[in-house]
Amino acid sequence: MRTPIYRFVMPFTALTSTVLLLTACGSGSGPGGADASGVAARSEAVPTADVVSGERTDPAAAKLLPPGTRHLTAAISVGGTPPGTTYLADGRTLTGQDVDFTKAVAKVLGLELTVDQASFEAILPALDSGKYDFGASNFGVTDERRRTIDFVTYINDGQGFATREDSKLGRITDLKQLCGLNVATGAGTTFEATLEESRHLCTDAGKKPYQVQTYADPSAIWSSVQQGRSDVVMSTINGLRYAVARQPGLKFLNEFHRLDVGFAFKKGTKLAPAFRAAVDRLIADGTYDKILKKWGTTGSAIRKSQISPPEIKG
Repeated sequence: MRTPIYRFVMPFTALTSTVLLLTACGSGSGPGGADASGVAARSEAVPTADVVSGERTDPAAAKLLPPGTRHLTAAISVGGTPPGTTYLADGRTLTGQDVDFTKAVAKVLGLELTVDQASFEAILPALDSGKYDFGASNFGVTDERRRTIDFVTYINDGQGFATREDSKLGRITDLKQLCGLNVATGAGTTFEATLEESRHLCTDAGKKPYQVQTYADPSAIWSSVQQGRSDVVMSTINGLRYAVARQPGLKFLNEFHRLDVGFAFKKGTKLAPAFRAAVDRLIADGTYDKILKKWGTTGSAIRKSQISPPEIKG
């Protein structure tokens, strides 16, 4: 069950919680001097430029919405690590690449939003029940997910690896290179699925299998690496690059597998054409590029949005 801790109607001003502040249990310092919640110290370096408020409604895109659609409920997972969704220094205001794209698309379509904070692994299963109209949390488009979820793409990200600066690990091109190691990753992600599905590669080769260590909180992932409990992290390419650039003692190893990333909807949604048109409008009018530059993710740009494209292979 998901316990809502963040809910509001957004009239396209600030994304601010009026309910309660999210805190984490425990004490001590995490990577980069962050406290246990990973919020306060990281917030100082989070970009604050407003690149969305100037966006205007596009009547042609809005016309593609199902008749009578004025309000939608979105679910966003707060991971605490930019460019993913995190908090500003006030500990209440949400920000991040997914937040900016959600706000921008809603403005293009002339929609009001209720945004619920939800755990990453809870969002996709809840779409079919109608609890949320869509999810926006860097969801990679995979063939497995496309069986039950529709996507509207807005960036291209994917899977990569990072580790401690003093590690002897080099570029990882084959998961058998991880045999015998402890691999940290996020719970309910494509990274966890990829690692679990491929564990047999080590035993098939007569080697000791790697251990998959999953965490719901990104700050716990980095703590596990810094403290030696994990040998390597598998996560989003953009998230890893951002973290490594801002936390001492870490290094980015390499990209492993690129994936399209999209807004997630229940299968058969009628919202997809409007969202695709809205993303394309953002690309055409320059807001798209401003969002990517703000979060340092210009390498993830796409030329046009697609509805549930096949998974990128290779």
